[in-house]
Amino acid sequence: MSSKDCGNHGKRRRLKARRILACLLIFLFIVLLTILIIWAVLQPSKPRFILQDVTVYAFNTSIPNFLTSSFQVTISSRNPNDKIGVYYDRLDVFAVYHNQQITFPTRIPPTYQGHKDVNVWSPFVYGNLVPVAPFNSDALIADQANGAVMILFKIDGRVRWKVGTFISGRYHLYVKCSAFISLGNRNSGIAVGENAVKYQLVQKCKVNV
Repeated sequence: MSSKDCGNHGKRRRLKARRILACLLIFLFIVLLTILIIWAVLQPSKPRFILQDVTVYAFNTSIPNFLTSSFQVTISSRNPNDKIGVYYDRLDVFAVYHNQQITFPTRIPPTYQGHKDVNVWSPFVYGNLVPVAPFNSDALIADQANGAVMILFKIDGRVRWKVGTFISGRYHLYVKCSAFISLGNRNSGIAVGENAVKYQLVQKCKVNV
């Protein structure tokens, strides 16, 4: 075989490889474009969260600059989409007071939420002798003296969207629920046992995805 034939054979192989690569790129472009069009037509809406109630078992600074707190929160989530399902792969719930986290994160079990479905969770969130900044300890004493306190219950998680058989990648879900609680007045809530009080709130939460 002449060197000229070998050169032509090499050129044909390179040309074939380029054609295969071009076909793959065109195929991937069509698939991505199809997904983008479907996504634009469906117009997915983020889930809607509501803080329904908070049961307070403990919230005090028996030791200066150390906060002990124990809550049970009831949170509902609604999927407003009629063609898109939601996979909640991870949901961590924790409490924040004056921009400082005061409880350990409590993880809600992973779940799937169908079209227009509603899920309700009632996790316990607590922290025992959590160190807090001195000004937060003073603020809590002042809030308790005034009879009311503002606590944020936050959810940090990961979600995926399901459209037919297609499942998207993971997205960061961030939820913030404000709870204004009248700690000084047990009559503003429902007594649960000797030391716990449940406060009905039905408060909409801010959701970012």
